[in-house]
Amino acid sequence: MQLMNEIPDTFWSLFRSVNRDIYIEALLCINEEYEYNNYFLTKEVCIQILSDMNAKKRFELQREENDTDFDMLETPSLRILNWLLRAGWLKRIEDYNTLVTNIVIPDYAAVMIDAFEKLNSEDASETDIYIQNVYATLYAFRNDPRASVGLLRTALVNTRRLNKALQDMLHNMNKFFAKLLQQDSYSGILREHLDSYVEEIVWKKYHILKTSDNFYIYKMDIKKCLREIRDDEAFIMKVQARSKMLGDNQDDVLDLLDLIERGFDDIEHRIANMDKEHTKYVRATVTRMNYLLSGETDTKGLVVQLLNKMSEEPEQMEEIITETGKRMNLSLLEILSEKSLYKRRKSRKDFISQLLPDETTGDLDKDDILRLNRIQMRFSKKQIEEFIENNMEDEVMDASKINIADEEEFEKLILAYDYSTRKNSRYMVLEEEPEMVEKDGYRYPALRFVKRRV
Repeated sequence: MQLMNEIPDTFWSLFRSVNRDIYIEALLCINEEYEYNNYFLTKEVCIQILSDMNAKKRFELQREENDTDFDMLETPSLRILNWLLRAGWLKRIEDYNTLVTNIVIPDYAAVMIDAFEKLNSEDASETDIYIQNVYATLYAFRNDPRASVGLLRTALVNTRRLNKALQDMLHNMNKFFAKLLQQDSYSGILREHLDSYVEEIVWKKYHILKTSDNFYIYKMDIKKCLREIRDDEAFIMKVQARSKMLGDNQDDVLDLLDLIERGFDDIEHRIANMDKEHTKYVRATVTRMNYLLSGETDTKGLVVQLLNKMSEEPEQMEEIITETGKRMNLSLLEILSEKSLYKRRKSRKDFISQLLPDETTGDLDKDDILRLNRIQMRFSKKQIEEFIENNMEDEVMDASKINIADEEEFEKLILAYDYSTRKNSRYMVLEEEPEMVEKDGYRYPALRFVKRRV
């Protein structure tokens, strides 16, 4: 709170000013030049920067409440500079040796200007920067003989920042759903999707996570590094001793490792939630397009419009129904049938029923019963578990990625699904609608097997 105590009361007047946008733009221009001049600017240079800014964008500076008639006679550049100095966003320092007035940016103002820059531009990818920082910090901690607990704290800070960046991405998805519902034309939805959602989310944020795979490139290496550090007790004791000698023994190494690992689990959950939101938005876009295309041509669209009309005018609902009944037969089967207004989702089919064609079969004879029993008893429980374990990658066995080379492998896959449905099974199938896979003459659903949580 030390910087908060230094902020003058006039500092917050910028957010209430009628020229707020102009002042923020001026601060960004001055700060850009400020960084490339050894953090040292004269008053004349600031006026020249503001003059160039005004020449490019032609701002219309309005009168402030505390402006005097004398202030109104000054040039726009000098008026902006004087106002920022009075408000405390800039600070004047007189150099009496050279008789020059220097302009500096106070520490508290620098923090706010940095926030303005982040709001004004999204050129840098935070997700890319932070995951690389975590990887580099942990690698340095593991291999640098001078490493201390401070490096682990730095890795934890960057892990939390990455989580925060992903959480912001997830929460900002709501505004795109709201914009989608506001569109009332096919071209408007297409423009909103391509110019807004694809540009801001897919290419700038979601694309970085899923296409460049920056998180997944470093994830396994980071987890391996954390595991090696945790297993090396001698190294941990040496780091603790070095940190204690340096007076930095506030945190325990194992506690920091637990927090970092927990942060990476949160990152994976948030990325999974981003996948769900992305899929949900694409489905909503397609549904909205289909509705606008067929809203006035089919019975379903007309009935939906009728229901919307009733909800908008509830006091005239009886009158609307009466008038509608005179012109439209509401008892038609096409209207009353649930298939017209609502399409019920199909229930999840059984695994075996997806493998076999839907056809009526007679009673099983003796040979068929013996063959089915032979498949059930051919492999033991241990063999089925070994089959699942051998085909797991990152603790997930994806049936679409394994190679079914013969009848034996195919039977093991069938029995693996049967085993996963039992209560005492060590594995379970993720709840989702799998697609069908056809490989090497075999056809089966792309199920994903994971270990069952106790």
